[in-house]
Amino acid sequence: MSSPEPTSDRVYRTDRLDPTEIADVLALARAAGDADGAGPLDEHVLLRLRDPRAAAVHLTARADDGTLTGYAHLDTTDPAAGTGVEMVVHPARRRRGTGRALARGVLAAATGPLRAWAHGDHPSAAALAVDLAFTRARVLWQLRRPLTAPVPEPRLPDGVALRAYRPGTDDDAWLALNARAFADHPEQGRWTAADLRVRLDEPWFDPAGFLLAVAESTGELLGFHWTKVHERPGSAPIGEVYVLGVDPGAHGGGLGKALTAAGLAYLRDRRGLDRVMLYVDESNTAAVALYERLGFARWSAHVNYHLG
Repeated sequence: MSSPEPTSDRVYRTDRLDPTEIADVLALARAAGDADGAGPLDEHVLLRLRDPRAAAVHLTARADDGTLTGYAHLDTTDPAAGTGVEMVVHPARRRRGTGRALARGVLAAATGPLRAWAHGDHPSAAALAVDLAFTRARVLWQLRRPLTAPVPEPRLPDGVALRAYRPGTDDDAWLALNARAFADHPEQGRWTAADLRVRLDEPWFDPAGFLLAVAESTGELLGFHWTKVHERPGSAPIGEVYVLGVDPGAHGGGLGKALTAAGLAYLRDRRGLDRVMLYVDESNTAAVALYERLGFARWSAHVNYHLG
């Protein structure tokens, strides 16, 4: 195997990107996603890129002519948990040392532990992680299923009804339910009102596809299935089981399966989609088993590496 070519790219640090720089980063991410089959930056990073109030450290690698060749995003908002890192190198600039130069910049800029995502479990990311003494700490699977295959009939427990989310009215109750349902989840369970609002303001948000399970007698929220539709020019749209949660007190009654089936039916019948995806932690064996029984199969893996 040949050794990587030395890079002449320079790495720059800034706490704020201007609109042109943001557009360049998004174009770079699209190029890498098209080449690798998995987007290199997750939704959290993409939302923060577009939010001028979001605090972050940005590292950009540039060729001699100023062309953006690589990018690293450092999320420093939770010092106790450490710095979250996502990094991407343009496919045409790989094996030239650009990724390693960015990684050195990350190590110099970060304080405390590091948590770095490798979307798609790319071999180059795994090799770099080994070289830098990162440990493989968590695996997130993307599962997919066709919606052309039969979808089970939603069978809600007695006394439970479904309705659509009401933005502004259901926000506080949903945030409380989300925190209970994901009390042990490292990201989802810590959502704030600002985290919710930025997503409710996204162009893709569809309140009719945000299904709430409520107790008919009291109106209490018992569970939810928030669906999402990904639309991109040149590609067929795909639905997503964006977030699915059930109150711990309502476990064991089949509500999770019913909510999943109701959301799949919505994506198929109301949105006209023929495929759907979701993300689930490899370690969440109960959820993985549920989704596999509902016809989902593994599509790709996303790996979280830790250092420190």
